[in-house]
Amino acid sequence: MSGLVEYAKEMVLWADSVADPRTKDWFFVQSPVQPYSLVMVYLLVVWWGPKYMADRKPFDLKYIMMAYNLSLVVLSVYMFKEFLVTSILNPNFNSVCEPVDYSDDPMALRLASVCWWFYISKVIELLDTVIFILRKKNSQVSFLHVYHHSTMVMLWWVGVRWVAGGNTYSSAMVNCLIHTLMYSYYFLTALGPSIQPFLWWKKYLTSLQLIQFFGIMIHSFVVLYQDCGFPRPYVYCLMAYLLSHIILFTNFYRKSYSDKKAKGKASGETTKQREDNARYNLRKRPGKN
Repeated sequence: MSGLVEYAKEMVLWADSVADPRTKDWFFVQSPVQPYSLVMVYLLVVWWGPKYMADRKPFDLKYIMMAYNLSLVVLSVYMFKEFLVTSILNPNFNSVCEPVDYSDDPMALRLASVCWWFYISKVIELLDTVIFILRKKNSQVSFLHVYHHSTMVMLWWVGVRWVAGGNTYSSAMVNCLIHTLMYSYYFLTALGPSIQPFLWWKKYLTSLQLIQFFGIMIHSFVVLYQDCGFPRPYVYCLMAYLLSHIILFTNFYRKSYSDKKAKGKASGETTKQREDNARYNLRKRPGKN
């Protein structure tokens, strides 16, 4: 047992010695205790929150949701711009395969900084789940939702502490673009039922999310093939993580859209007929004449 303890200590010391010297002391990066404890609290809220809200009325969070979603749209746009400027638009940066620049070069530091902001945005986005629970939208707190939000915090703590630069930009920049669209959609839904006819594009958000995973997966294969010095273990972990998301999002897409469409065809109902029936059932619910 003592041998295992000594080995663990040596591994911790080694990991600390190879951490990015620029970011290792930044806020919420110094220790895994901070983000990992937060994730444990988050999982506790996921388990306990619906029980607490079971006998309570859902909260009306319309204006809080509007401010929250709009803030994340602005943050996502800012991060996308920063990733774009420090990578693809940077003439000294190879956007196909680039190792991490651990120097104090202004552009390298700027890229590390936006990686940190991206990590912090994943911490902020844990509030998505809290809002769902307080509004009693428990069906939206799915395994996919919880898995994605909790693991992104843990994965990006590793990313910022060890690989805040180089090809780390790729997945984050694409994700910022997707989240700009996603939180714009959430902001619009918070405006109320009058805006619903203009939100027909929800289905395509899930398609775009799947496309991003495949695109990043292809880019990861290229990075491994070219072997430009970007840490290969991180790429392998990223590819495994992407595969899990492809499987989960494909299953979500199938259940949400393909299966419903098939059921509608089997019953002979059109989309408009289903919507009309839903409105009719709503008017005829108990207590209504």
